[in-house]
Amino acid sequence: MPPIDLSALRHEFHKMPELGFAEERTKARIAGILEDLGVETTIGVGVVGVLKRGSGNRAIGLRADMDALPIHEASSHDYVSQTPGVMHACGHDGHMTMLLGAAEALAEDSNFDGTVVFIFQPNEEHGLGAQAMISEGLLERLPVEEIYAIHNLPGAPVGQVSTRPGQICSSESLFEILIEGQGGHASMPQVGRDAITIGAEVVQALQTIVSRKLAPGAGVVVSVTEILTDGQRNALPGIATLKGDVRARVPEDREEVARLMRQLAEGIGTAHGVKIS
Repeated sequence: MPPIDLSALRHEFHKMPELGFAEERTKARIAGILEDLGVETTIGVGVVGVLKRGSGNRAIGLRADMDALPIHEASSHDYVSQTPGVMHACGHDGHMTMLLGAAEALAEDSNFDGTVVFIFQPNEEHGLGAQAMISEGLLERLPVEEIYAIHNLPGAPVGQVSTRPGQICSSESLFEILIEGQGGHASMPQVGRDAITIGAEVVQALQTIVSRKLAPGAGVVVSVTEILTDGQRNALPGIATLKGDVRARVPEDREEVARLMRQLAEGIGTAHGVKIS
């Protein structure tokens, strides 16, 4: 096959984003390219390619994620997402392209003795795809010794790879906080218990976890990213859900954040006479 035009391929992936566990067109395109390269390919919850050379029994894995995010793309370039409300906003289009480029290079210049397994993982954004591939028997069928992956970083110098000994990324934990107040008419706020005002107080209180309750330099981030209510323009909400994201470098800090979140939420709930869970 002719050399892969990696820029064009990345643009193609960018135009056809698919959400986690729904990457059907993406999987078919990846599998087709691997097969054209002469790589043994199987499709399951993800896509796996196996390239074996020589008689060695050592094996490594190279891994990329495939899923996009439920985000509307507002860009105006000529390879903008063609799927309304879905976008490759985390760079997985680039990750797939890089791994296929690696597969092409290794298939053409196979100066190694052993096996390389190319792992294309679904549903990374919700943290479910890796376990799904493991549960499907990936590591029993192909017991690799090590797995390598890379994440792109817009703004990093071209040709530079950043790494370090030990830990390089924080953990991610998702949270939801449910506020059960009492709805009412906007003209009579004293009759209800406005969940959105209480929610705003919770959001502000959560920011004190990092700034006042953890040691400086802990490297923790607490972010509220969504506020959902049952209110209307002239009706105060009785129900509000706060959703967000916590990043931490060590398990102890992550557990302390969870404890403090519950403590703050319960205290604010008691102060306002509402249930917060």
